[in-house]
Amino acid sequence: MSRDLRKYASQTTTRLILGGLILLLAVGAVLIYFNYGIGAAVMGILCILGGLVPILLIILVLNLMEWIVRKEIDE
Repeated sequence: MSRDLRKYASQTTTRLILGGLILLLAVGAVLIYFNYGIGAAVMGILCILGGLVPILLIILVLNLMEWIVRKEIDE
């Protein structure tokens, strides 16, 4: 059995980021709900998700560029 530490580190980083985002959305929505009501909580979630769209687009473009480079190197 071989150990791929880079793959492990990548998986750990991905899981930590996803866990942080889930915590941000869940805890943030609950706190907004308790203080301001359901309408504000929904708007808060929409604003958080709207703020994540540019970050996700950047990640998508970088992954696409990496895929293209790896494809060219393999040929």
